[in-house]
Amino acid sequence: MPAAEDTSRDVAIVGGHVVPAESGRIDRGTVVVTDGRIAAVGRSADITVPPGIPVVDARGRWVLPGFVDAHTHLGIDEEAGGWAGNDLNETPETNGTRLRAIDAINPADLGFRDALSGGVTTAVIMPGSASPIGGQAAALKCAGRTVDEMIVRAPVGLKSALGENPKRVHSSRDEAPFTRLGVAAIIRDAFTSAEQARRRSRAAPDHAAEASDLTLDVLGQVLDRQIPLLQHAHRADDIATALRLADEFGYRLVVNHGTEAHLIADLLAERGIPVVAGPLLGTRTKLELANRTLASPAILARAGVHLALTTDHNEVPIQFLVHQASLAIKEGLPARHALRAITVSPARILGIDDRVGDLRPGLDGDIAIWSGDPFDLFSRVEQVFISGRGVYAVGPAASGGLEGSAW
Repeated sequence: MPAAEDTSRDVAIVGGHVVPAESGRIDRGTVVVTDGRIAAVGRSADITVPPGIPVVDARGRWVLPGFVDAHTHLGIDEEAGGWAGNDLNETPETNGTRLRAIDAINPADLGFRDALSGGVTTAVIMPGSASPIGGQAAALKCAGRTVDEMIVRAPVGLKSALGENPKRVHSSRDEAPFTRLGVAAIIRDAFTSAEQARRRSRAAPDHAAEASDLTLDVLGQVLDRQIPLLQHAHRADDIATALRLADEFGYRLVVNHGTEAHLIADLLAERGIPVVAGPLLGTRTKLELANRTLASPAILARAGVHLALTTDHNEVPIQFLVHQASLAIKEGLPARHALRAITVSPARILGIDDRVGDLRPGLDGDIAIWSGDPFDLFSRVEQVFISGRGVYAVGPAASGGLEGSAW
């Protein structure tokens, strides 16, 4: 059950198999968190736990950084919410740049507890893909009473969509865009207007200060490469359009979903374009998913693409993020790479790796204690800490039958 009453931000987790994302496993390791930040990571024999800090005995357990899901709709498209809990798309808007996900997230959404049960401690939450530009995404911790206390960074990117979704939604309303060329034109028009406004502001800075516009301000952040454009794109031709637009305006691009990214993996690698791949589970519910394959992450990784995995919750329940990684391993993605794809890589892609994504001194004390190897189907999360505070705990897995067997 959640440990909502636990307010301590100090903890020492001792004796477990400590698995940082970017360094080797430490058997009989210890992680010390003080005032919410990781203070020490290493062999238990080499670390002295400060007096008075609560100690968690993790012998026989696996200690990992909290996972990071780089593309979700937690709290904005609520579990069991029906229409009343759906704030995913401001459908009439074709350019929703001024819209902010943080203004619609419900921290009481059941999906946040599910996230903790799967070891996910940070989620990037964004509007949907009904519009060419959907709005601003935010990175949040997966526990808290208000959005404001959960924010890691906001905005962390601007959501945009190419392909069938904006076409389908707006053409059903008998309004543009009806085609892929119309979708791209709306995105191009928005950034052209922002570029023109930026030129005017440089020519007359006093007037620009008086005429500030939220839409142009955020588009300007993208143009200045302060935040990336988070581009929903499935088909290879849509991904190529995303590359073309990024070339025109010089912004940082992150491809989200990338169902056919493996078909142009070499081009993405050459350009240094990250891919947040997924969801990997589920049926091919639309034509854009025809080439979906669990082998895609391995192909992208072999090509040198900076890779993260996502559930796109609630397309796939967020607690299954680790299972997507496990299935990608089965199809050739190295286990160490799979771990990075749900920890430090999404954090780095979104510019929050100074806070989350690994077990190293200085980062937030976001830690999950697993009963065993997290990529083993029979392992489960037993405890979760966010900034050193216990936020989730269940009893140890019941043992029975033959040791080491499910039977």
